[in-house]
Amino acid sequence: MSNQSFLAGPGALDGVRAGDTLTLDGPEGHHAVAVKRVRAGEAIDLVDGRGRRAVCTVTATAKAGLDARVDELHTDPAPAVSTVLVQALAKGDRDLLAVESAVELGIDRVVPWQAERCVVRWQGDRAAKGQAKWESTVRAALKQSRRSRLPAVEPVLTTAQLAARCATGGGSAAAERLAIVLHEQAQRPLGAVVAEWMAARARYEAPEAPAPAEALPGEILLIVGPEGGISDTEVERLAAAGAVPARLGSHVLRASTAGPAALVLVRHLAGLLD
Repeated sequence: MSNQSFLAGPGALDGVRAGDTLTLDGPEGHHAVAVKRVRAGEAIDLVDGRGRRAVCTVTATAKAGLDARVDELHTDPAPAVSTVLVQALAKGDRDLLAVESAVELGIDRVVPWQAERCVVRWQGDRAAKGQAKWESTVRAALKQSRRSRLPAVEPVLTTAQLAARCATGGGSAAAERLAIVLHEQAQRPLGAVVAEWMAARARYEAPEAPAPAEALPGEILLIVGPEGGISDTEVERLAAAGAVPARLGSHVLRASTAGPAALVLVRHLAGLLD
């Protein structure tokens, strides 16, 4: 069984060596002791959200937190292809359910989208509160899944801003970013779209020139609409910016399940589940 994982925060593990003692305090330390009931002698993992992981043994606890001895240090590599969930705002916390599941399944970034048909609107103070709630959900899912890299939550985007985020241009840039609009009326299946893109990347990474090629950075955006669906105008606008409409099977999925379901397939095809 894997160790319970706690977020030490960016920079907390910089310069740390095996044998050092770390203190976990503040809200995270209180949560570990008061909620998770961590006790002296237990093994836990402390992660910094940037891929660094310290395997520790708790040496002392108090109401405010705990002290832990570092036994091992590991750095989890960043994926060759990062995955981004662009999730339209949805009522009933269906958007949060999608974000939570996507983080547990390996998403690297999440982007809230204010689509035309969204019932929920992030305006004024509500945008800051909404983003904070998404960030809290991401942190909890990170610890639940024992991940060491904390997915970023980008600011909410309008459709115009999302179209700009999707744009790539041609050549190698098109092999670096793939934006996919999950749409039930799309003609092409998701698997075929991703496989074609991966083949294009391979051609750029292995040119005929004798000099070794550097690995291309890669990013796949999975765009999920709200309960009322993505409007035809939005699909056209995103497609004009370079996004590819794709169909995820023959069933119509909820806003809370489409993104996570697509993510599993994409990560498999991109070789990220090996």
